Amino acid sequence: MINHRSFSIRTASLWILILSSLLSTYWGGAHAQEPNQLIQTLATDLSGKNKQARLDAIEAISSAKTPRKLVWLQSMLDGNMYVLKSDDSVVIASKEGKEYAVISAVDGANAGLVGKRELRKIKINNALRKLLKAKLGLLALEDPDTDKRLEAVRRLAGDLNPEILDRIRSMHVEESEPDIKQALALIIAVTDLANGTVEHQEAALNFSTGRLESDLINALRDMADNNANLEIRLRASTILAIADNKRKWLGRVENLFFGISLGSVLVVAAIGLAITFGVMGVINMAHGELIMLGAYTTWFIQQLFPGGIAYSLLLAIPAAFLVSGTVGIIIERTVIRHLYGRPLETLLATFGISLLLQQFVRTVVSSQNVAVINPVWMSGSWAINPALSFSLNRMVIIAFCFVVFALLLLIFTRTGYGLQMRAVAQNRQMARAMGIRSARVDALTFGLGSGIAGIAGVALSQLGNVGPNLGQSYIIDSFMVVVFGGVGNLWGTLVAGMSLGIANKFLEPWAGAVLAKIIILVGIILFIQNRPRGLFPQRGRAAED
Repeated sequence: MINHRSFSIRTASLWILILSSLLSTYWGGAHAQEPNQLIQTLATDLSGKNKQARLDAIEAISSAKTPRKLVWLQSMLDGNMYVLKSDDSVVIASKEGKEYAVISAVDGANAGLVGKRELRKIKINNALRKLLKAKLGLLALEDPDTDKRLEAVRRLAGDLNPEILDRIRSMHVEESEPDIKQALALIIAVTDLANGTVEHQEAALNFSTGRLESDLINALRDMADNNANLEIRLRASTILAIADNKRKWLGRVENLFFGISLGSVLVVAAIGLAITFGVMGVINMAHGELIMLGAYTTWFIQQLFPGGIAYSLLLAIPAAFLVSGTVGIIIERTVIRHLYGRPLETLLATFGISLLLQQFVRTVVSSQNVAVINPVWMSGSWAINPALSFSLNRMVIIAFCFVVFALLLLIFTRTGYGLQMRAVAQNRQMARAMGIRSARVDALTFGLGSGIAGIAGVALSQLGNVGPNLGQSYIIDSFMVVVFGGVGNLWGTLVAGMSLGIANKFLEPWAGAVLAKIIILVGIILFIQNRPRGLFPQRGRAAED
């Protein structure tokens, strides 16, 4: 016999279960779709003038469970969010000519082009802008990509509200990546030094001991001047004094590096002049323009191979050597060979050639400067610590200088051509009597010196823009290096270039760039009065005359 009551209960339970399942499915689907429609729902609040409603709308968007909230918040911050007047739908618009390309904020669907009058902009004020930055910063802190997370942490520095600070404190405890953990600790310490409780300030002082970050130093300086707690002020002053002393010594190391890098530039620029001046006795005023030709060769290589910037310098070095070396040999064969023994006429002739080369470049290329792109492997810097970093392009130029010097020294001391060159430099008449073809040696020597000038142009193109007057910036300094070091002596050129570069960089901080050069020039004049042949005088019978 069937129990109708129990059957009715079971039937009712079954229907309740089915209905619950259906309702759950319906509401679950609606809830899953709701976040993507949220921006449309809140459009009225965002467009209105009620400040609190707009703030609440942004809070609602930032807590929505949809990846599009990043697009919405960033578009609002960038001023690219609008309402389409025709149907009040929220769109993201970017200007294209006189019209705007719009996409739906809800799903990103393309909505075509519309006129400005068809759109109503969702405007933001400073309070909304600050909130948007804070929300975007917090969302970026959750990015799974380590580099993006680290960048987000650095962007938040100096602009922390209590909500973000609490989040950063919890992130610091949970974070496993050392770089991000250090960045978080730094932000916490800087914030606590300025506004933290006594307990937090003491922890921040412990963290600050021995550190050199600028934000931390500034916060310590402010604490040492303004904090109400005498003990904390004294402790901050002590930590600050240690940091300032350390930064002072690191500043001297940085000056030494910049001095060596400047010296390397001077050596590379002057070493070709030292060869031609020492062997041939020619005052080549066109040497700077040969450097300029090497720099323009680098630019031409990059124009020919725009996709090979990373390897452009490897192609530019031999190309610049050939271009400047060939021009140098032409100058020697057509002009200088007729003026040996007449230094004043040689000076005037090469000065005229320098003007011709400058005008040639202005006519063929442009009178405006051109930019040579640094390869990726020469861009950026090597950070030793927050107070000391070495730029990679200058490090490469220092290494390049010593490589060029070593190769030239090898040519001079280990090849037959180098022996002939030294023989002609020391006693031209005796070298001729021994069967050395001095005219051929002169042409090759001038070509070698000019080629080295071209290579110097490749190096100099990595330090600034390239223009027709590039060589004029280095010709006087090059002559100073050659005369100070000793005419025709490679070691003298190296020592003189490095000495002048380092002296210049240590004088500049207190004397200024112009006065530092004047002091160095006066020093060289006084030195030459006592040692007319320079640091390393040339030896040989002709040299002693």
